[in-house]
Amino acid sequence: MILEDYLRRDAELYADKTAVVCNGEELSYAALYQRVGQHVETLRANGVQAGQAVVFRASQDIDFLVHYFAIHILGAVAVPLECDVPEERFHDICRLVDGATIPEGTADILFTTGTTGRSKGVMISHRTIVADAENLIDGQLFSHDLVFIICGPLNHIGSLSKIYPIILLGGTLYLLEGMKNMEELFRAFDYPCQKIATFMVPASVRMLLQFGEKRLRQYVDKIDFVEMGGAPLPPSDQRLLCDTLPKSRLYNTYASTETGIICTYNFNDGVCTPGCLGRPMRHSRVFISDDGRVACQGPTLMTGYVGDEEKTREVLHDDTVFTADNGEISAEGMLFLSGRKDDVINIGGYKVAPTEVEDVALSFPGIKDCICICVSNPMFGNALKLLYQVAPDTTVAKRELAQYINTHLESYKVPRLYEQVTEVKRTYNGKLDRKAYHL
Repeated sequence: MILEDYLRRDAELYADKTAVVCNGEELSYAALYQRVGQHVETLRANGVQAGQAVVFRASQDIDFLVHYFAIHILGAVAVPLECDVPEERFHDICRLVDGATIPEGTADILFTTGTTGRSKGVMISHRTIVADAENLIDGQLFSHDLVFIICGPLNHIGSLSKIYPIILLGGTLYLLEGMKNMEELFRAFDYPCQKIATFMVPASVRMLLQFGEKRLRQYVDKIDFVEMGGAPLPPSDQRLLCDTLPKSRLYNTYASTETGIICTYNFNDGVCTPGCLGRPMRHSRVFISDDGRVACQGPTLMTGYVGDEEKTREVLHDDTVFTADNGEISAEGMLFLSGRKDDVINIGGYKVAPTEVEDVALSFPGIKDCICICVSNPMFGNALKLLYQVAPDTTVAKRELAQYINTHLESYKVPRLYEQVTEVKRTYNGKLDRKAYHL
């Protein structure tokens, strides 16, 4: 069965149940499936055929779901792009997928954000979608009566993948257009139901804790779980979130477009182990390669990069995706990351993972966001520099910040240079945009 087979089953078994809520509109499963069926006929009349790649701009609404499901039902391949993708880039991708060989069974082509290099089109199979759904259902206890709030972009795996388990179980999706308006998020939390859940990147969690902690505590009995992904949540934010939502499951998840959904860890377990990403889920296996990289196996893996067989062979071989993440596995089978291979900074022969510096800096009072980069300094050679953003109406003394970091890290990991900035550059789905700081 593919995802749309489960959607058809939902329309039969749960015809009157609310399938999706968005912008004040609610659609039952029967109504949603009927709308999808009508759109299938529209696409067919427009000449869309099985195996064809359909490139489109992703919206955060019911029309996205209708278009996405209809493409799959026709046997075509969905290629959702960010809503504001430049016209030239849009046409470049159209030409790329039109001229590429796409394996049979491919459901989606998802383009990565390209934070550490050129954006790549990752081919995802129908089998992968169902395996990801089953991993999430088993690993995070999704349920039929859950309302899942999606506030991230639907052209990326982090938010798109949450559609999968909801459809498999006949739950309810609540779609929001990002985290720009926190009041809309809290209105979603007020939706009349027994339990809700959501997915956020660490930057969104930090914003919610800084500006909405008191409001968040009002939903302590309603929030079933929150999943964090894209990057590990800083330890200080982990502890605060546990204190704010003591009854909720709070997950750090290891996933990527290339690997699918791999590991998860409920850090609200009374231990709150920093940096832990948990054990592999039902359909996944993880090991550390000889050069220290995280390697993943199982049916959640990508098929390959569209139009780039050479790059595919570099990353995917022996039924294994070899990631750019450095990591280790504890004696208990828990996965821990120690930074990305491309992000590690060499300072005087020492290897420094910038995430370690950033986690400590973020725990300093008044720091809203930060990024640790490598700069060339005439006095020190390569040196660590911390760019940091402070919370409103807050002052942070550079000397005090440096002394704080020095008490938590080895001396070679302490930045020599500090600069307060008005904004730390991030991609639109919340990841630090390290590529923007490469000089």
